[in-house]
Amino acid sequence: MLPTTSVNSRSQGNGVLSPRDAARHTAGAKRYKYLRRLFHFRQMDFEFALWQMLYLFTSPQRVYRNFHYRKQTKDQWARDDPAFLVLLSIWLCVSTVGFGFVLDMGFFETIKLLLWVVFIDCVGVGLLIATLMWFISNKYLVKQQNRDYDVEWGYAFDVHLNAFYPLLVILHFIQLFFINYVIISDSVIGYLVGNTLWLIAIGYYIYVTFLGYSALPFLKNTAILLYPFALLIMLYLISLACGWNFTKMLCSFYKYRVK
Repeated sequence: MLPTTSVNSRSQGNGVLSPRDAARHTAGAKRYKYLRRLFHFRQMDFEFALWQMLYLFTSPQRVYRNFHYRKQTKDQWARDDPAFLVLLSIWLCVSTVGFGFVLDMGFFETIKLLLWVVFIDCVGVGLLIATLMWFISNKYLVKQQNRDYDVEWGYAFDVHLNAFYPLLVILHFIQLFFINYVIISDSVIGYLVGNTLWLIAIGYYIYVTFLGYSALPFLKNTAILLYPFALLIMLYLISLACGWNFTKMLCSFYKYRVK
């Protein structure tokens, strides 16, 4: 299933890319190829994208192992197939409609919520986080002896999408079954269950993000990306002690945004 062969035809005899091949490997050329495939569903490998989504829960290291193979065969770390993004968008739509149903929202309120979740929660926050991580990793984490290498912005965005998917499933799908009957109640068990799901979801995001950057051989000290775990656990314990209900706060925020 995973490609393992390398491509040698892209280099000349001295190992330097020819002008024609170099043009094909520019950021603009890669972006154009990616966006062009976005409108050709027959060219997308949805089966492999589903495989990635499954292993992001069970063995995310295997997902990033494929990024290594892509670098060897296509000379880029970032995805060149938008199938994962398309399936993630479908997940966003379905789960958000479910969220609107659980919160007893009308049709237009659900549409407003969908637009907010897609363009703000996923894309907007994703662009911000990807740009921030792209800057930090290239500025502070690249090894001195490998200054010829850098983290692709597209790869930083892919890492965000990989980490966002488990968070989406936990908070926008699994949590739906407990919101009305357990989580938003005023009982201790309500905010215990809700906040624990938040702990697991954000913990997944941090861990999958760490795996994404630690998979790059030219980065150093990537273990610092796990440091937010300490803050996350501390915030979780404080929330239990103070009776904060993160899910209830999120539901109130969503209802306020769609008014």
